Amino acid sequence: MAQKAPEPYNAFLNTPLKEEDPELYQLIENEKYRQYSGLELIASENFTSQAVIEANGTALTNKYSEGLPGARYYGGNEYIDEIESLCQKRALAAFGLDPSEWGVNVQPYSGSTANFAAFTALIQPFDRLMGLDLPSGGHLTHGYQTDKKKISTSSIYFQSMPYQVDRKTGIIDYDRLEENAQLFRPQLLICGASAYPRDWDYARMRKIANNHSAYLLCDMAHISGLVAAKEQASPFEYCDIVTTTTHKTLRGPRAGLIFFRRYPGEDKKTSLETRVNQAVFPSCQGGPHNNTIAAIAVALKQAASPEFKEYAKQVRSNSQALAKKLNSYGYVLATGGSDNHLVLWDLKPQNLTGSKIEKIGDLVNITLNKNSIAGDKSAVTPGGVRLGTSALTSRGFKEEDFEKVAEFLHEIVSLSIEIQEQCGSKLLKDFLAAAKQHPKIPELQQRIEAFAQSFPMPGFDTADLKKPVHN
Repeated sequence: MAQKAPEPYNAFLNTPLKEEDPELYQLIENEKYRQYSGLELIASENFTSQAVIEANGTALTNKYSEGLPGARYYGGNEYIDEIESLCQKRALAAFGLDPSEWGVNVQPYSGSTANFAAFTALIQPFDRLMGLDLPSGGHLTHGYQTDKKKISTSSIYFQSMPYQVDRKTGIIDYDRLEENAQLFRPQLLICGASAYPRDWDYARMRKIANNHSAYLLCDMAHISGLVAAKEQASPFEYCDIVTTTTHKTLRGPRAGLIFFRRYPGEDKKTSLETRVNQAVFPSCQGGPHNNTIAAIAVALKQAASPEFKEYAKQVRSNSQALAKKLNSYGYVLATGGSDNHLVLWDLKPQNLTGSKIEKIGDLVNITLNKNSIAGDKSAVTPGGVRLGTSALTSRGFKEEDFEKVAEFLHEIVSLSIEIQEQCGSKLLKDFLAAAKQHPKIPELQQRIEAFAQSFPMPGFDTADLKKPVHN
């Protein structure tokens, strides 16, 4: 009798995740249920398409491809070269850029690494840069530091001086920026933000940069999808370098892009193209994530479509509807409203911190994030929250749906005030403990879950999802 052949030692390599690692599989299913059953209002998040998810989970993750298309340090990259070149072509097309005037590096792992690579390409260690201050809505990578500590590598390796918004209006104080630039004389001026609800005066920023022979860089991570759809002003007319993430309003996977300007007659050895490409690799990172680049290419193809332009237009309309409804309750919003995808909500008049509203939101299936408001002294216990409309717009929300979202937000603020008064403690842990025991929390959570589940979910099937059982 013939003996049964032994199982190959690596049989598990072809076992589905559900069978190979049921524990992790279930955690992923739980996260899918959380996304489906909640109201996602984090301005830096979005829901990708099924095609983006599929491209991101392919065998392309197996391949190393250090270098650029046609100039790799490994063999076997003929198809990887085609994929990366296609992604570059689509990136330029999505933003209406002429390849003779602009190029793009699609390899950065994230927006933060894209920014640091861009800084590495443009300026030398200890050179001077100016970016929007974090409490004014800027990003950590734009040179943020405190009196006690240099927080970001951009403040560790370069000299940083922030510019700010006007505390009364919430609008960037361009006059003061220009005055301070006269004193600081930066080599790099950065425009772009992570929590600024208005568009940018790129022409004014270019003028200020020119006064000091400085480079002008725009980090359009938050608004890149709106820029592609022409729902925001384009930074490409004025900037030397433009960086972005590929998720957020662009609705792709989590990664970054660096666009660089090509100047007529420039020396290739000292061109921005050469400097950016060398800064990305080998200066700041290793082999690119080819599966992610493929997913970026899918998202960029979608971003050039008429449907995406309608989506971006709806994102802005929804943001304005949300702001208008919150204003109707008497709440204070930074700048009074929004021109883009986000609303910055000041809760100090209600004697609440953003961290408390964030925690209450988690309990009732509303995901948002605490955020600094101009004048705040702590990023850990800031006076506001940031709300974004990109993700829920991807689920089909319209203006009237965001008015309902505002009603839910009003409920959690009223509930938070009640809990804070009953708790009698300013500590977040005491507030959260009291909130978990409040009888209104489960009822509100059930209503929000039912509302969220009445909308479709892009990217994956929800038919077999089950509510997680918590011990």
